Amino acid sequence: MKHELLNDCEKSMSMTLDRLGVEFSGIRTGKATPSLLDSIKVEAYGSTMGLKEVANIGVPESRLLVIQPWDKTLIPAIEKAILTSDLDLNPTNDGTFIRIPIPQLTEERRKQLVKVVHKFAEEGRIAIRGVRRDTNTGIKKQEKESEISEDDSHKLQDKVQELTDKNVKLVDEILVTKEKEIMEI
Repeated sequence: MKHELLNDCEKSMSMTLDRLGVEFSGIRTGKATPSLLDSIKVEAYGSTMGLKEVANIGVPESRLLVIQPWDKTLIPAIEKAILTSDLDLNPTNDGTFIRIPIPQLTEERRKQLVKVVHKFAEEGRIAIRGVRRDTNTGIKKQEKESEISEDDSHKLQDKVQELTDKNVKLVDEILVTKEKEIMEI
């Protein structure tokens, strides 16, 4: 039995997992990856734009990011945006490219990042449980208004719980993977 509330629940939980993936991709692991700079916003042409909208980002080595702006006049703005971010990176430029060496993470910093990742994972679990609560409220409302039977209500709530369990398990798996990635030297 497929139900509109069940479809919405599935979509919302999937969006929560996607959001968690985006959060995790922005956490530095000591390896160069273009997604590390996803949160960087650059003042360009009178507005704020994402770095990917004004430049090409490459990874020529495992510990080096290279940014090639499409407009060379944006180099100072890009450098400023990187320096003022909380990523703790030091860009250098040669007038054409901006190079960002990715420093090795210390053990202490790795442990801090693991705590941050755990916090994001817990927020993801809370969001998934919130979707479950809202969906179950909608199901109970439909049952109360005699739109669905009591049996269908219980079946839908069981399916919602299955979705919740499945998605919380996925959050835990993503967390373990990211934690290993951070602690890897």
